[in-house]
Amino acid sequence: MPKSLSAPPRSAAEPARASGDALGALPQWDLRSLYPAPDSEEFAADLARAGTEAKAFAELYRGKVEQLAEDRTGASLAAAVRHYEALEELLGRVMSYAGLIYAGDAADPKNAKFYGDAQEAVTNASADLLFFELELNRLDDGALEQALKDGPLSRYRPWIEDVRKGRPHQLSDELEKLFHEKSTTSYSAWNRLFDETITALRFDVDGETLTIEPTLNLLQDRDEATREKAAKAVGATLDENLRVFTLVTNTLAKDKEISDRWRGFKDVADARHLSNRVEREVVDALVAAVRDAYPRLSHRYYRLKAKWFGKPALMFWDRNAPLPDAPQQLYRWDEAREAVLSAYGDFSPKMAEIARRFFDEGWIDAPVRPGKSPGAFAHPTVPSAHPYVLLNFQGKPRDVMTLAHELGHGVHQVLAAPNGALMAPTPLTLAETASVFGEMLTFRALLARANTPAERRAMLAAKVEDMLNTVVRQIAFYSFERRVHLERRKGELTAEQICGFWMDVQGESLGPAIEFTPDYRPYWAYIPHFVHSPFYVYAYAFGDCLVNSLYGVYQNASEGFAERYFALLSAGGSKPYGALLKPFGLDARDPAFWNIGLSMIEGMIDELEALEAQA
Repeated sequence: MPKSLSAPPRSAAEPARASGDALGALPQWDLRSLYPAPDSEEFAADLARAGTEAKAFAELYRGKVEQLAEDRTGASLAAAVRHYEALEELLGRVMSYAGLIYAGDAADPKNAKFYGDAQEAVTNASADLLFFELELNRLDDGALEQALKDGPLSRYRPWIEDVRKGRPHQLSDELEKLFHEKSTTSYSAWNRLFDETITALRFDVDGETLTIEPTLNLLQDRDEATREKAAKAVGATLDENLRVFTLVTNTLAKDKEISDRWRGFKDVADARHLSNRVEREVVDALVAAVRDAYPRLSHRYYRLKAKWFGKPALMFWDRNAPLPDAPQQLYRWDEAREAVLSAYGDFSPKMAEIARRFFDEGWIDAPVRPGKSPGAFAHPTVPSAHPYVLLNFQGKPRDVMTLAHELGHGVHQVLAAPNGALMAPTPLTLAETASVFGEMLTFRALLARANTPAERRAMLAAKVEDMLNTVVRQIAFYSFERRVHLERRKGELTAEQICGFWMDVQGESLGPAIEFTPDYRPYWAYIPHFVHSPFYVYAYAFGDCLVNSLYGVYQNASEGFAERYFALLSAGGSKPYGALLKPFGLDARDPAFWNIGLSMIEGMIDELEALEAQA
């Protein structure tokens, strides 16, 4: 499935639905830069070649990596790494295409079979490559360092050092191969069950049958009765399917516990921290800072919003509702495009030029369709091709912000691609940097056009809600996941237990100004991050706080900022996040760092309270 998962829910201040005519012509992606068609000769040939060449690679190098490292020039090992990188590129191209076809319509049995067959073939091929990184990790430090000093292998130093960070958690070759081959019938199979269940769900809203994306969208409708009906429909349908979602959650949590135990990970999130190349202490400091700020941020804002609605507390379906006096606005696709490209261009013509290619060259799939993956993502595919963006565009300012977010990812992925298949991927700690920065640029540009206090208040409120969804809500999600995985270690969890954990963290994070009904108890079940990427969610909060700090640097000293920013994005995964932040004078290891980002949200709430006092 796509590597960059859907963005966190965002707020909105306009009508929930719009017809295609009202939105203009919405683009659908053209995947032919990867393969002409699923049944094309080119795809079949690459799939066969992947298996054949992986076996040839194993015959050539298995058991010989230590011997390659004896070449003190590093040339022999560098040649093997380049060969390995080419195979990773080939396998990545095959799975990117299969994943995008599947995301376009997971309800189509042909697409499901196509994806499943491709996944199985690629898993089998990559099993023949497993030995390479395992043998790299068994190399003597001194011999490897000598080979890395100069010459062609030095280019791959960042990747090799990253691979070797996993040494303490590496198993024997036989066990690693077993884990790998079993993945298609273990966590990958449960991921697929979740995806196909979610896309097949139907929600009855006032006599109309909807898929999940339009139903969730109704939670931002101007009409309170419509929001309530949609909220209850989501709760009812999820509750009807809670047995399946509970089984998926229990199975995946146990699967992860088994893997963590065998690999020697002590904390439930340590494997994610290692993957993200971030220290547990840094994440703990982020979580502590955000939880400490709940009263100053979410509790305070929702109390203010309840006052605007003339209520002592908001029902949960009012949390992202448009303000009562918010101007009603619908963006056509061409207007959304212009808003984002204009904001990007004001920052840097280079940024707008890269983003424009997504529109001009068929890299975006925007319409809502039955069977299509909900939410939004940007998929990097492989360096020899280009990224693709999936949206479910419905014309709201929220959708403009989502477009800005995903195009930020896309720009980042384009700039990082020259690092090659092994070093282009960015750790999640920085993966949200360009996306959130793109949102901030677009928001500031749109805010500057606000003509009235009511319009400014509506835009500020929408942005605060987006930031609360990105920071407070995602840390609450992380807390929920920790609770689920820790309690699962004691035994299987009931649906009632999981719903209880969910309600606990939601009450703590959102505060007393949000009122819940039992309909909200199963809402955890539709969130894909819990299934596809356990503990991914803190990366959103990491990225938002980091970008708020970066944006502060930009505001105070814009001269030369764009060049440093593009250098950060262009590094991909070739440098640790600490080294990339250093040119901006930022240090995420400093406990006070997180409060810099959180203070920007607090400042926006201050401004909203000042506008309220002036009204």
